Amino acid sequence: MHFDLIRSLIADQFMIDADTITMDTNLVDDLGADSLDVVDLIMSVEEELNVSIQDENISNLRTVRDIVSFLDKLTGEQED
Repeated sequence: MHFDLIRSLIADQFMIDADTITMDTNLVDDLGADSLDVVDLIMSVEEELNVSIQDENISNLRTVRDIVSFLDKLTGEQED
């Protein structure tokens, strides 16, 4: 499931405990991410999953749930 990967990447990037990250965690409001942080995270996701995420889609990825749902659709996987 993509949630575990996203949670791990966020925990590493923001140096926080992965257990504090939920599907409803908001990158900006909860983690204080700026646009560069979000781009760095998306680049990490692209590298890990060998996918490409278009710039116009990044602005819609505000929560962990948004990212996981987007990746599920992109890769054809379903959320557990």
